[in-house]
Amino acid sequence: MAIISAGGSDIGRKRKTNQDSICLDLPHQFFAVADGMGGHNGGDIASQLCVKVIPEYLAKNTQKPPVELMRDVIVEVNRQILDTAVAQPELTGMGTTLSAVMFNGAQLILGNVGDSRVYMIHNNTIFQMTRDHSFVQEKLNMGIYTREDAAHDPQKNVLVRSVGIDEDIQVDVFNYRICKNDIFLICSDGLHGKVSDRDILFIVQQYLPDPENCDASQVQTLVNELIKQANENGGQDNISVIIAIAQA
Repeated sequence: MAIISAGGSDIGRKRKTNQDSICLDLPHQFFAVADGMGGHNGGDIASQLCVKVIPEYLAKNTQKPPVELMRDVIVEVNRQILDTAVAQPELTGMGTTLSAVMFNGAQLILGNVGDSRVYMIHNNTIFQMTRDHSFVQEKLNMGIYTREDAAHDPQKNVLVRSVGIDEDIQVDVFNYRICKNDIFLICSDGLHGKVSDRDILFIVQQYLPDPENCDASQVQTLVNELIKQANENGGQDNISVIIAIAQA
């Protein structure tokens, strides 16, 4: 499967540091966004550990089945963040989200912990492929209110699951059979919290009208435009975006 990709991360307009990190591991066709927990010590260090550990672990464990590999690499990231916090007590409590995709032939494997997201654009329709591990999502699951109401909940950034906090980490992992020209978007809440799914789809359609024949520069332009829109909508958080397209 031929994959074309691009990514970017931006500090936004309100934060003093960028606690997001992105990973584009082209040799293993593995892409991930990590959003360090802004209210904790060392959120930037936790997210940076993700993008350091992932390529190293993948290179040493290529023989593992893809679904197992996805789960295990996130478990390994979790272990190393915890070990770092033990070695440096001032970093105790640091954590991060981690949403990732890995292409394996005609199969896509997704892994997710936290509230960064993976979207798919298929036949001009956008689908959220991951479920947020947040307090607000738990309320939605119980039918307390709608997604529109959730956008205004003061606890919308409170996570119920993250990487680097507990030894016994729960990772959502599943796979999907890819169709030609499927577009996959991985992003932190700096994007999906400021740009609606409908507007994300509109921007993708405007900048990638023909995904089958687009090139890397067009994909990078799309990434930049999504980040720009999040900033224009307030930019209250760090913004990270990766686009990966299955072209053939």
